[in-house]
Amino acid sequence: MNVKAASQKSGNLQRQKRINKTLLLLLLISIGILIIVPLLWMLSTSFKPKSQWFLPEVYWIPKTFTWENYEKILNNDTLPIARWFLNSLLLSGTITFFILVVDSLAAYAYARMEFPGRRPLFALLLATLFLPGVMFLVPNFLTIARLGWLNNYLGVITPALAGVFGVFFMRQFFESLPIELEEAAQIDGATQFQIFTKIALPLAKPALATLGIITFLGSWNDFLWPLLILKDRALLTLPPGLRTLQGAYTSEYGQMMAGAAITAVPVLLLYIILQKYIVESVQTTGLKG
Repeated sequence: MNVKAASQKSGNLQRQKRINKTLLLLLLISIGILIIVPLLWMLSTSFKPKSQWFLPEVYWIPKTFTWENYEKILNNDTLPIARWFLNSLLLSGTITFFILVVDSLAAYAYARMEFPGRRPLFALLLATLFLPGVMFLVPNFLTIARLGWLNNYLGVITPALAGVFGVFFMRQFFESLPIELEEAAQIDGATQFQIFTKIALPLAKPALATLGIITFLGSWNDFLWPLLILKDRALLTLPPGLRTLQGAYTSEYGQMMAGAAITAVPVLLLYIILQKYIVESVQTTGLKG
């Protein structure tokens, strides 16, 4: 009787696991659909002529396929899309590089080094995560104005380097690394910086890749701050630049969708290239070795 009861209980557990897995799969599929559908509609609209933008029927595949929207934004002297694209690439790449350098150094210090006030200072940094970013707009703008960095890329890059999320994220990863590796290196005479560069950083590639794509995506899609700082049309990045396609009374939706499709390409490519490291980071971060 006990064997039969145990077998029945095991069967119920297996059935419950299958049900939970199925429900989780359905939830993930639903979230994926919610994300993919707007992207597909954006891509579809970018290939539609103006006469098909506001049809009462929904056509996912354009009745008339055209490259007109892409040609208009790429061959328009008043819309320097290529320049805006390069500006976005330059700013996002620079911000991502310095964020990875600064945040990894700070995170390793909080994870492995002892210094006065380490815990209270880290707690204070974490507290700033709960503050809305809009609170910092005016102080940051006044600071950048007094430094004379308005209409300058330094004014866009510098405030972005003060993010706290990257420090917290990398600290959690460094704390998950086996301390025995660093202790062995110390016995061999390695300095703290050598341990950081030769042991901790190579092991942190998955976390760095994840932080890199999050930072690049945030910088690439940033609209408000570049709009406030950059006044010269030639210095604009893609998000505020494409905003000029929307007027007070009319909007070139086809061209806006074409521009949005061009904007999405670098991020998708970056994600595809770093996908392996991102998955590895999710699997390993927080696990004690």
